[in-house]
Amino acid sequence: MDNPRIPDNTASPETGESFSDILQQYERSHTHKPGAGAQGLEGTVVAVTAESVLLDIGYKTEGILPLSYFQEHGETVKPGDKLIVNIKGRDPEGYYELARGRVRRPTDWSALEKAFKEKALIAGTVTGVVKGGVTVDLGVRAFMPASRTGTRDAAEMEKLIGQEVRVRITKLDTTEEDVVVDRRGVLEEEERAAKVRRYSELKEGDTIHGTVRSLTDYGAFVDIGGTDALLHVGDISWARVSKPSDVLSVGQEIEVRIAKIDPEKHRISLSMKQLQPHPWEQAADKYRVGERVSGVVSRIVDFGAFVELEPGVEGLIHISELSWSRRIKKVSDVVKNGDTVEAVVLGVNSADRRISLGLKQTLGDPWVEAGQRFTIGSIVEGPITSITKFGAFVQVAEGVEGMIHVSDISAEKRINHPQDVFKAGQTVKAQVLEVDKDKRRLRLGIKQMVPSSLDEYIAEHKVGDQVTGRMGEVSGGYAQVELGEGVFGVCHVKAGGAAAGAQESSGPAKADLSSLSSMLQARWKSGSANQVRSQVSSGQVRSFKITGLDASAKKIELEMV
Repeated sequence: MDNPRIPDNTASPETGESFSDILQQYERSHTHKPGAGAQGLEGTVVAVTAESVLLDIGYKTEGILPLSYFQEHGETVKPGDKLIVNIKGRDPEGYYELARGRVRRPTDWSALEKAFKEKALIAGTVTGVVKGGVTVDLGVRAFMPASRTGTRDAAEMEKLIGQEVRVRITKLDTTEEDVVVDRRGVLEEEERAAKVRRYSELKEGDTIHGTVRSLTDYGAFVDIGGTDALLHVGDISWARVSKPSDVLSVGQEIEVRIAKIDPEKHRISLSMKQLQPHPWEQAADKYRVGERVSGVVSRIVDFGAFVELEPGVEGLIHISELSWSRRIKKVSDVVKNGDTVEAVVLGVNSADRRISLGLKQTLGDPWVEAGQRFTIGSIVEGPITSITKFGAFVQVAEGVEGMIHVSDISAEKRINHPQDVFKAGQTVKAQVLEVDKDKRRLRLGIKQMVPSSLDEYIAEHKVGDQVTGRMGEVSGGYAQVELGEGVFGVCHVKAGGAAAGAQESSGPAKADLSSLSSMLQARWKSGSANQVRSQVSSGQVRSFKITGLDASAKKIELEMV
């Protein structure tokens, strides 16, 4: 059966002209008639704006093409260029909306069959919305399902009416005159091709404009001309940004720099902060060691608190620099996120971009006056802050701790562990035994505060007093002498057994009758209890003269008489 849609060349009985001649005359007479669907017009570019290309198409009103079309296809256009275009309709301002006339329109069923076989792109005009999709004029009536129109909703689908679209035939039945076309796949192919071209055009370090398309917790997706790129939250600003939505909004146009391109994964990373100078470039000159600075606590970690001194410049207050007086277990016990604090700059490392800060230094160093405030022998009082196996630490002032060694707790009994005597928080009194301001060390003792037999003995005697004591073991030229219960002194004994006070001879002995008489007389008076000095042995009871008394060192020095 002949196809009724294909005209024959039979002559008209009235005119004698063939139908094809009449059709050609009609097409020639309507070539420049303005209206939607006008095809194959040659236009001349008259102006190029930031968004559009204006063309003279021979009508009273110019036609308009989006500049993005040329950018996506890598083309350049300038006034005077000639372009083949098609009219799609008119925009609200009265300009003719144009489309490039590059995709051919089929002229008959054989052309449709060839396009279907080759999966070629063809042009058609959307003529109306029907149930389940739209109709498209390809020279024959075709159907395009709604899911294949490339639109998101019915409103967008309505806007397609009158527009020329590029499609691909997905079903063709010439017998039933059933043609189905697809636009969505064509758009997706064009989008992929545009991305590939865009990737080839972009270079790392380029500065470009983009539009924020969507926001997430970790960043913003930016449209940079048909291609989406990620602007990570950490690359928005040198200042710390908690949420991208605090700084950016959907639809906002921004200037960015291409930080990285991954051609294999088709990923582009952007940066806004790289367009501004890095604040660390002047940080070394701006922040000097010893100066006071102010900032906001930006984050807290186990080992300290980070303080933002200015956008992009942070300093760290280590946990050990938070307080002079107490051992900090949790940083949040002293400072919290968002707190404004004053600190002292302890160090600046420009190479690693690190600044060390101290909070306790703003309160003054309590050890500066420790040497004057805590003198040896003075009594102090304070709570026990911690206990170790070798002693207990006592807070004697704000920021100053002293240690009582286990050996200085008691003079009466042996202490195995300080916790047998003390507990944390207990208030104790102690005597200052040693002060080392440079090492920040204060040594304390408790047993030194309890008067002993030795203390009483020293208090009751003076240098020059003659006393009696029992000789102890002699070792290294010294003998320990027991002067009473718990009271011991030290006596220097000469080699050979003579006491330190015995008279030495420097040459051959000379007869001295007067000295001999004195010695015999002394021996007669003292009897057997006064032994010859050369006969010194442990256990002997002898007479001694006190030659030295040191109450603080608890030391008694003796000399045999």
